[in-house]
Amino acid sequence: MPPTPPSTEWPIPKFLLRVDDLDHEGASLFFANVQPYDALREAVLWTFTILYTQETVPRKVKAIQLVLRNMPGVAHTFGTDTHKEIHFSLDWIKTNAHRARDEIMGVLTHEVVHCFQHDAQGTCPGGLIEGVADFVRFHAALSPPHWHHTAPSHTDRWDAGYEKTAYFLDWLNIRYGPSTTQTLNLAFRERRYHRRIFREITGRPLRKLWALYRASFSPNAQAGHAPDPPAESESEDEGYDRVSPIQAVLATPNRSFDYR
Repeated sequence: MPPTPPSTEWPIPKFLLRVDDLDHEGASLFFANVQPYDALREAVLWTFTILYTQETVPRKVKAIQLVLRNMPGVAHTFGTDTHKEIHFSLDWIKTNAHRARDEIMGVLTHEVVHCFQHDAQGTCPGGLIEGVADFVRFHAALSPPHWHHTAPSHTDRWDAGYEKTAYFLDWLNIRYGPSTTQTLNLAFRERRYHRRIFREITGRPLRKLWALYRASFSPNAQAGHAPDPPAESESEDEGYDRVSPIQAVLATPNRSFDYR
């Protein structure tokens, strides 16, 4: 794992902890593998150093409370502009006992990203929200073993979410500059979501970017002599993407992000 980024001058929030069942095996595993303050601080620093600079980092979040409890799924995050709450499943920690520390840190890092990332005033596609969180997890060298960087199928979408979108964002960084995803996230600070933002940052429309990414998995592309695929038509004057149920959740004041 890369060394934890230095914390000099970053606005580290206050950390709070609640454990609903100290007798749960997941709680024992948590405390045996991480120190809560250090773990949350490390997750915050990864988020800051990968998505922001000291000039652009959000400073409104004053406190993050981690709640360890019995619940289905993995984790979810919600809260106000100043106070965030992360709920983390003790059952999930128990299920991943064989790699408890890496899984705890990976999930915490993903959820902490949700505390600080921009969501285009609640209009950002849910898959992109989750993809940015897993992009940070990937760059913190906390990818779980079930992630596989394989070629997308013809039916896969760029905003499928989680690691699928994270790998696409990583490809954008490789091809268009190491701050591409950081710039994309910052573009959502005060603007509503529109596909046009991708063209503004990379010079290419989103559909073409996705086509190029898919083509990058071909043997010819990996050998370095594959031509660009033909551009797909895309009108930049099309309206905003339809708001999905998850986007409706993101747009609420007490928005919640689920890690499944």
